[in-house]
Amino acid sequence: MIKIQHLTKHFRLLDSANGMAGKFKSLFQPSWREIKAVDDLSLEIQTGEIVGYLGPNGAGKSTTIKLLAGILYPTAGTVEVNGIVPHRQRKCNAYNIGVVYGQRSQLSWDLPLIDSFGFLGAMYRVPRARYNNSIAFLIELLGMQEFLRQPVRNLSLGQRMRGEIAAALLHEPPILYLDEPTVGLDILSKNRVLKFLQDLNAEKHTTILLTTHNLSDVEQVCPRIVILDKGKIALDATRSDILQRFGKRRMLVVQFENGVQNLRLPMGKVAKEEENELWIEFDRDQVSAFDLIASLEKDKGIVDVSIKEENIESIVARIYQNHLQDTGPR
Repeated sequence: MIKIQHLTKHFRLLDSANGMAGKFKSLFQPSWREIKAVDDLSLEIQTGEIVGYLGPNGAGKSTTIKLLAGILYPTAGTVEVNGIVPHRQRKCNAYNIGVVYGQRSQLSWDLPLIDSFGFLGAMYRVPRARYNNSIAFLIELLGMQEFLRQPVRNLSLGQRMRGEIAAALLHEPPILYLDEPTVGLDILSKNRVLKFLQDLNAEKHTTILLTTHNLSDVEQVCPRIVILDKGKIALDATRSDILQRFGKRRMLVVQFENGVQNLRLPMGKVAKEEENELWIEFDRDQVSAFDLIASLEKDKGIVDVSIKEENIESIVARIYQNHLQDTGPR
């Protein structure tokens, strides 16, 4: 469905000199610097996949979305979306994709939401019967009945974002790009959006590329995760593979009756203390939780123990921090 080979996108930026003399000089002798937003990127996404596209600020995520949407021309390399070269066949590409930017709107601010949908349906020349079926499906799945007649400016952020997603899907594109769609949403609105994406993928087999800084979103809906760093792919793996590869670290939380006591630990190390709890970090490949618990001294006033596993959010945050260096148990 999406095929990217050796994709590169560089931007030339003018260096702004300090002071009036420097600015005057730059008029005649400008100094340029090159930014490598996407650098020799190769990636394939199959039909019906939901892929989490992650990376720190400036990694190249939004630039990739714009290249896939045909908004930007690549500096080098090739892009194909459903057999179409986006920047050469922008109109054809537009019918194949839906795009949602968390910080931008395609809805008419002063019109009722349903009128914005009607306008977009006409713009995409969606036949009336197909439009009616599509809008009924989206209204039900996104729960928009109660605010369809309200002007977009009066909608809450969560309601507007549901409207934005519906607007991107009115023409039933096989591909959906989501650039930070849950930014600023409360937990209930966010969960509703994420549940919708799962249902949409299950029912329509829509291919979804999701960029976000909220890693819990990715853990909830994306079986495959691609991590970008400085315009290059740092990691491309399934969610389960990442957990298996990097999620060997566990925490044994020991609760004491009267304050934390010193313990002799055959394996693992103390990660933190808080109130009556001692957090012990250990590698599940080196020692089992059962053996570690069995080694605890019985006369220290221990009242409870529990095991905490790592999740995708903590693992990816650690990968960001260490740039894929020293990502094993510490």
